[in-house]
Amino acid sequence: MKPSVKILIFCLTTFLFIGCDRVTKDLAKEHLQNKPMVSYLNNTLQLVYVENTGAAMSLGDALPQKTSFWLLSVLPLIFLLGLSVYTIRQAREMSLGKIISFALLIAGGLGNIIDRVAFDRHVTDFMILGGSWKIHTGVFNFADVCVSAGAIGLILFYRDKKMKTESNPQNFQ
Repeated sequence: MKPSVKILIFCLTTFLFIGCDRVTKDLAKEHLQNKPMVSYLNNTLQLVYVENTGAAMSLGDALPQKTSFWLLSVLPLIFLLGLSVYTIRQAREMSLGKIISFALLIAGGLGNIIDRVAFDRHVTDFMILGGSWKIHTGVFNFADVCVSAGAIGLILFYRDKKMKTESNPQNFQ
């Protein structure tokens, strides 16, 4: 596949998932804010409106506003912009799966940064997984799902490449 097509797919996928994140957060504000928790599938999926001023699991929510802005908005934005440049420059060598994984990771990160900047550090979270499972998640959003899926995808595509290289040592010659 041509690198220009991969770059186009990367950009479109990134914007698509940022858009999905915005839509789901707006729906959560409209339908869940100031309302009781909604539960589905015997509490396996719960929907509740929460505004988080920290990172994952409210980590850092007590930071001063200026420190929070730099640590949770500016530094991650610089990192994500660098990751975007890296992805675009390396598109020729990357598989489509890896490019989409990077797009998911970047879209999720940018989705939460948009909330932090636009809504004075408040990121909308609204989903909980648990129920009769032994594991019960904290409250999260679509952007968090994108970040997790992107990270898992990168691990799988890195592992897949490593396994192919190990099974065919001639790739190193």
